[in-house]
Amino acid sequence: MSIRNEIKANIVRAGFTMQEAVDKLATDYGWSDSVSNFSGKLNRESLRYKEAVELADALGYEIIWQKRTR
Repeated sequence: MSIRNEIKANIVRAGFTMQEAVDKLATDYGWSDSVSNFSGKLNRESLRYKEAVELADALGYEIIWQKRTR
């Protein structure tokens, strides 16, 4: 699955539309309230790690680093 599709799927799983997610990010973190700007970041795969952490938080998720088991 592409990064774009994975992020969009997590937005839906969290019960948000893209517009609702962007609105929450704009309110909570000062992001642009433009869905097209956010979609562009996803399409270009240019989302920064800080933005990914903020997005996860806005959706009610945490990013957890876990050592792989082999």
